[in-house]
Amino acid sequence: MLVNLSSMLKDAHLKKHAIGSFNVYNFETIKGVLESADELKKPVIVAFGEKYLGNMDLNTVYAVVNSLAKNISTPVALHLDHCKSFEHIIQAIRAGFTSVMFDGSSLSFEENLRKTAQIVSIAHAVGVTVEAELGALSRGDYSNEDEGKQIYTDPDQAEEFVKKTEVDALAVSIGTVHGMYKGEPKIDIGVLKAISSKIDIPLVLHGGSGTPQATIKECIYNGICKINVNTEISMYTVNKIKGALKSDTNYHLSKVSLMEVKYVKEVVKKYMNMFYDA
Repeated sequence: MLVNLSSMLKDAHLKKHAIGSFNVYNFETIKGVLESADELKKPVIVAFGEKYLGNMDLNTVYAVVNSLAKNISTPVALHLDHCKSFEHIIQAIRAGFTSVMFDGSSLSFEENLRKTAQIVSIAHAVGVTVEAELGALSRGDYSNEDEGKQIYTDPDQAEEFVKKTEVDALAVSIGTVHGMYKGEPKIDIGVLKAISSKIDIPLVLHGGSGTPQATIKECIYNGICKINVNTEISMYTVNKIKGALKSDTNYHLSKVSLMEVKYVKEVVKKYMNMFYDA
């Protein structure tokens, strides 16, 4: 069943666990994420990035997720991920998405604040959750996100930003990267603790792929309630299918489609258990 993301995150914030937000690109990835949630009986966030609008349009994403979610009892939030376009955010809200992320991390603090507040006002009027981002993540290996320079979130700015925008969740930069790490992860829990001491809303960690479990656990204990996973889903599934096709070149496309669902589930379940049971 589709639910508002805010209620899901508030519960996670209270109980000190995190909800996995998994990027989807087509029917098979949506099916893999939702079947994982149903089989584990854990809440889940289906995240569709603005970058993937060439794969599916927003109305189609909603139609597929809504149809499949009706058959499971676990809470499901449909989230527009990393969106810089005001028009796409409005389209997602109209399509039925229960949550949107405005990514103003490349803007000045003042412009990010102003645009986020405007989107919050519109989204909250129709019961839609808003996530924003303050700070910026660098790009790791195999990422299809924009190249960026790591800028840690400033705790004082975060306090002002949350107060003035009334945003529901805040994505923070503490050393994770978009994609896979090029070296040893250097996550600054001290920055996270400083942010958590100043604001009392659910915090979001982008760049969950490859982050060590012990670090994940510490992040959750210090306020992270939503963790994004994208790159590992793609890398793992592509590599497994490539291996299968090397051993048998006569696979029918229908069987490859089922393989995709299977491999997506293996990654999603690993992280769902890691995040929720931390």
